[in-house]
Amino acid sequence: MTSDFGLRDAYAGIMKGIILGIHPDVRIVDITHLISPHNIEQAAFVLKNAFVHFPDGTIHVAVVDPGVGSERAALLVLAGRQLFLAPDNGLLKYVFDLHPNATVYHLTNEAYFHKPVSLTFHGRDVFAPVAAHLARGVRPESAGKRFDGFIRDQVRRPVIKTGETTGEILYIDGFGNAVTNIEAAAVEAFEKTEVRIKRFVIRGIRRTYSERDKEQPLAVIGSHGNVEIAVNQGSAERVLRLCAGDSVTVLSK
Repeated sequence: MTSDFGLRDAYAGIMKGIILGIHPDVRIVDITHLISPHNIEQAAFVLKNAFVHFPDGTIHVAVVDPGVGSERAALLVLAGRQLFLAPDNGLLKYVFDLHPNATVYHLTNEAYFHKPVSLTFHGRDVFAPVAAHLARGVRPESAGKRFDGFIRDQVRRPVIKTGETTGEILYIDGFGNAVTNIEAAAVEAFEKTEVRIKRFVIRGIRRTYSERDKEQPLAVIGSHGNVEIAVNQGSAERVLRLCAGDSVTVLSK
């Protein structure tokens, strides 16, 4: 489960209650419920970096849904032997990017919905119960109709030139580390590097956070496999005043 429901309210717990009421023996794993409210881009990136570590047969319920109750479709996607339930708003962009031949269904069979269906809580009334029924063995094609009109939102890719790669911050984690869309392969040929972000210049890409003094900024290839801006035992978000969307350039020096 991935959502922006937070931990203060009961929304995530209610979804689990719906699932367990249909399939008491299912195992539920929380990826996170602390996505920033309505932040589809953040949710898409978090889901991308999580789902590849789950086994075949996993059913992902991803609900960051500012358009809930509107005409946007509710999707069921079969990709790479995993299933994904999410609103059709770009949240699954990386799933489609990694699995361009994914099979997509529009959830239309209300027999598998929780009644009555609220226009403001499809996580409870659509996505959670359908996930539970799928876990019990319902075939994906029974839940809806094949759908080709879904949103294939573009993945944000860096601009790569000779000796220079320019990308942007995609995600800032709970430590204040700023993860960019610049993958290690785009800069690994650079013998020496200079990372420019806002007015700051960071020389070199380190192997670990501890290769810089405490509270000093650095660039590192993080666990996501991307260039990451960090501060050793501090927050790059706070110290460098970084935000998602900020431009980052890595130069060969």
